Amino acid sequence: MIMPRDPSKDGTSLNSQGTPTPHTEGLAKLQDRSAWLRRTLFDMVMRSRKGHIPSSFSCAETLLTLFYGGVLRYAHGAPNHPHRDRLIVSKGHAAMALYPILADIGYVPEEELENFTRKESLLRMYADPGIPGIDSITGSLGHGLGVAAGYALASRQDGRDQRAFAVLGDSECYEGSVWESALFGAHHGLDNLVTIVDRNGLAIMGQTEELLALDSLEEKFRAFGWHALSVDGHSYTALQSAFGQLGNTDGKPLAIIAQTVKGKGISFMENRSEWHNRMPDDEQEARARQDLQTNCITN
Repeated sequence: MIMPRDPSKDGTSLNSQGTPTPHTEGLAKLQDRSAWLRRTLFDMVMRSRKGHIPSSFSCAETLLTLFYGGVLRYAHGAPNHPHRDRLIVSKGHAAMALYPILADIGYVPEEELENFTRKESLLRMYADPGIPGIDSITGSLGHGLGVAAGYALASRQDGRDQRAFAVLGDSECYEGSVWESALFGAHHGLDNLVTIVDRNGLAIMGQTEELLALDSLEEKFRAFGWHALSVDGHSYTALQSAFGQLGNTDGKPLAIIAQTVKGKGISFMENRSEWHNRMPDDEQEARARQDLQTNCITN
């Protein structure tokens, strides 16, 4: 299910340097997009019986804020625009959450959503650069932040005003490469680098704090030289306020710890690690669709 596109937004708005300007929608439209994205993702997964619903649902508002909340700079229909910002969903099992958005902004054909994970499909289980708008292959956890840091440094060295964003899972932060990249970003003063940690508190094996405690991630990133804050990861107003600090961090990279609910929007999946990559049966599918008829985002 694709939301009707506003024809007035199909053009590319550029500033005097030829850089795309962010696309900004009001709160009511963003709330509608929350329901749209979850329903579209659920349909994709149910057709193919493949995918990671809860992990995609927990980062939905983060991705929607980036694309429609006045943050990312991109040009409609132009995935190869030289001045667009870079975005890497490092928690690669949730990169499928980008696919409906990429179709909506004219990067991939909308009909590809119908073919998700099929042999002939452009849209695979895990994202890779063969898909327009995807900036790095992901799936092997722990590498996305390092790639984003490289993009941020290259942008500076090339004299371009581009930002790089990386969406990490919280249990991904068990990987030492995440903290090596955090050191790198702070050392180089990459204030055009942003990481958003999807802090849903669950890994495939259970609760993160029982497996290997992570708190406080905010304090950890600060200790590594980042400007860090924690926000409600399902609140558009909170996320927009956090992203508004980009460029006002005293030369530090920005870390946003987004407190989220894994499986947000489907009641029996919420906060349940066993649903990480499990498929619902017919009865559960009907219950999920009933849940998704209501908009679960209120602010």
